[in-house]
Order: sequence, then structure tokens, then C-alpha cells
Amino acid sequence: MSKKYRILKDDKVMVIAGKDKGKIGKVLKLLPKHDRVLVEKVNLVKRHTKANPYAQTAGGIVEKEAAMDISNVALMCDACAKPTRVGYKMTEDGKKVRFCKKCNEVLDTK
Repeated sequence: MSKKYRILKDDKVMVIAGKDKGKIGKVLKLLPKHDRVLVEKVNLVKRHTKANPYAQTAGGIVEKEAAMDISNVALMCDACAKPTRVGYKMTEDGKKVRFCKKCNEVLDTK
């Protein structure tokens, strides 16, 4: 059975711990097996890559995002523009949605 997280792909999150504390970015990928998350333009590392003529990729130093622990990010609320904890509640039509614990605004707009 796969793990369930309160943070999902394409959510806007703020880093709350580590070298990039305070930065805001979009979740690119969840790695549930390792409890980690990839955030856009956060936790950048440099990788030395070899050229691959078959895939037409040039060699050199590539800067890319590294995975960080999911506990080091907090979901950003669009309504109050603050990092917040997430709660769940049922709507009138019986749908389960996430909501902001600070301003009580519904986060799921999909």
C-alpha cells in the first residue's frame, strides 16, 4: 500500500528547514518510498555529466534539484499566503478536501 501525504504534486510549498529555508517553489515529484520530495529551484546541486552522442546530450556541469525530506516543507495557502498545516473535511457533496488550518480556506480547487 502506498503512503498518503498532505502535500501533492504541483502544490506550492515553502522550505522550513535546511540551507534553502524560506524559499518557495512548486513540487515537481513525490518520492514516497524514501519520504522525499523534489521542489522546483530549491536544493540545487551540481552534477558532472559525460556527453552521450546517442541521446544528443552535451557533457559538462549540470545544476539540478536534489530530493529533500518531505518534513522540511510546508504547504503554502493561496488565500493567506503563509505556510500552513493541512486538515481534511467533507464538503456538502461528499467530497474529501484539504483545508488551511490558519484561515480555514479550502486548498483543493481541482
